[in-house]
Amino acid sequence: MTYQTVLVGTDGSRSSFRAVGAAAALAAATGARLVLACAYVQLREPELSKAADQLGDLAYKVTGSTPADDALRTAREHAVAAGATDIVLAAERGDAVDVLVSLAERHKADLLVVGNRGLNSLAGRLLGSVPSNVSHRAGRDVLIVHTTSGH
Repeated sequence: MTYQTVLVGTDGSRSSFRAVGAAAALAAATGARLVLACAYVQLREPELSKAADQLGDLAYKVTGSTPADDALRTAREHAVAAGATDIVLAAERGDAVDVLVSLAERHKADLLVVGNRGLNSLAGRLLGSVPSNVSHRAGRDVLIVHTTSGH
């Protein structure tokens, strides 16, 4: 089986860029289109302050469209460095799992790639496991890239 379209999720974190690199290398090797996807939430100012208190700098990375665009631009740099040439950027507001599954359907992705670690361990416990939920809902091949260091 050859993949024609590979979609990879990024949240702007270093670990997500490892998944981007793996997906980009696969896309480059197979000549597939690479869709870089980022889900974001748009918080009002009081919610943003509360989120920043709870998540620190990470809150900035996942709020609003501008940080999502920044994450996608950086992800594109990683993808190009890994050899991908046909790259599409997609940022969409919503829950990460819902957005990744929806974008994979819309872009007719044959393969959905995610890292094995979400935002951080606390958020992962509160929000659920993105890799696990994506693998159950995607309806297509899912590659979970081991993105955590030291293992």
